[in-house]
Amino acid sequence: RLGLKVGVLTSVPAGLDLSAALGGMAIHAVASEMATTFENTYHGEKRRQFVHGLASSLHPEHLPAPWKKAPIVLLCPLVGELGLDWLGVFHRSLVGVTPQGWMRQWDEQGLVRQKPWSEAEQILPAVDVLVFSEEDVGGDASIIRQYTRLARIAVVTRGRHGATVFWNGNPRQFPAFRAREVDPTGAGDVFAAAFLVRLRETNDPYLAAPFANCAASFAIEGPGTTTIPTRAQVEERLRQGQYIAESAGL
Repeated sequence: RLGLKVGVLTSVPAGLDLSAALGGMAIHAVASEMATTFENTYHGEKRRQFVHGLASSLHPEHLPAPWKKAPIVLLCPLVGELGLDWLGVFHRSLVGVTPQGWMRQWDEQGLVRQKPWSEAEQILPAVDVLVFSEEDVGGDASIIRQYTRLARIAVVTRGRHGATVFWNGNPRQFPAFRAREVDPTGAGDVFAAAFLVRLRETNDPYLAAPFANCAASFAIEGPGTTTIPTRAQVEERLRQGQYIAESAGL
């Protein structure tokens, strides 16, 4: 919806039709006995998450060869299904990561809890952009400092408090846009994709952050993927500049 062609590599059961959710995208699906399935419940801004199914892992040999030349790549594991073998696959791409799937563990009932990201020191120096939420690390400022120092460009998203960009060692805060929240699930993923799109166009993370905040503000206004915006919608809301005034510094 932002004007680019999109390809998705995933692992799902052979009979699962992804066209409704991923219409208009090129999909390369690796056969799996089950799909990765989450249950999310929200209590205010706090999310309680259960995992009810795990799809098979993904490896570079699953990737169609032409996709290795994609100008933008987002590595976004859900349950640790991407390994270190993905490092160095994309030589000419802008590579971003959303590391939630490397920081999840769960008990016998499937209740998801945070765990340390053991591969951070290997992965982050090898990619271009890190995007993660304050919630992903339980608000731990020491972990935020660790990850943002390892990454060339890092962004910490903070819901209605906007996002903080760390570039050249310096943090800069960008406010969120006003929106009517219906379903916050996936807002961080929309932010990450929009940030990479605009960063590729401008080579400036300070221009990419407001664009991404704006795109994410649309995403929460409806269920699922129904309100992910077009570029024209994002540009119109950017011009209006209706920000949330409150913020809380890291």
